Amino acid sequence: MKIAIASGKGGTGKTTVAASLAISLAANQSPPPLFLDCDVEAPNAHLFLHPALTEQREVGLPIPVVDEAKCTHCGKCAEVCQYHAIAVLGKKTLVFPELCHGCGSCTAMCPESAISEVPERLGVLERGAAMANIAFARGVLDVGQPMAVPIIRQLKKWAQPALGQVTLYDSPPGTSCPVVETLRDSDYLLLVTEPTPFGLHDLRLAAHVAGELGLPAGVIINRDNGPYPPLDEFCAQQGLPVLLRIPFERAIAEGVAQGKTLVDIHPEFSTALWNMFRQITE
Repeated sequence: MKIAIASGKGGTGKTTVAASLAISLAANQSPPPLFLDCDVEAPNAHLFLHPALTEQREVGLPIPVVDEAKCTHCGKCAEVCQYHAIAVLGKKTLVFPELCHGCGSCTAMCPESAISEVPERLGVLERGAAMANIAFARGVLDVGQPMAVPIIRQLKKWAQPALGQVTLYDSPPGTSCPVVETLRDSDYLLLVTEPTPFGLHDLRLAAHVAGELGLPAGVIINRDNGPYPPLDEFCAQQGLPVLLRIPFERAIAEGVAQGKTLVDIHPEFSTALWNMFRQITE
């Protein structure tokens, strides 16, 4: 089973929930889960799970290079590029690597075989064993690189679950392309939100993405400090079950700031998260 943990905005406690769920699953079933930190632009799950990262692999993207001696400037390459990463201006063919998605269409369609591809590094993949024998892997986007999606895609191919192993995807925040790529093959989506107008606004966006992808979803309300009718009404209208409420309290805030999971702060969360997982699987 593959469970994605996402949120419409940053700072809701998504990674705190994901790491805590991983600890709970490791304590209650075998084998321990596979945890993928897909927030490649700002991965931080390692602060909670403390993995020993023993393997590393570079991720690159094939970028077109034009041989001007062969190029006839026919414009076929520019016509097939959906991302406007290549353009023909008079007798000059220009390549914009920042826009290229590495699809290879320009290379395949060039009638003069004037385009070749060279790999450009985007970042790295890393993996190893985390606490409680959790299998851990993450992607890290290089500073200045704009393409997170290829790293997430390669991470999910590189770190495959063992037989019977639950996979947890710690998604990037928001609802952009990296989030969609993370959620794409999930079986269930946990949406972490907070009882504020901003939290509700962004939960609406994330729930819409879940609907577009056809993913069943449930909600975890973090920093719960009493009734917030607009949030409860939205969840009821959309058929989103509220699976867990995490109280708004100082002990949790202090513990998270020190890199502790919910299970470390309040051990009873291990049972609560395990029961939530069983509810999801049923």
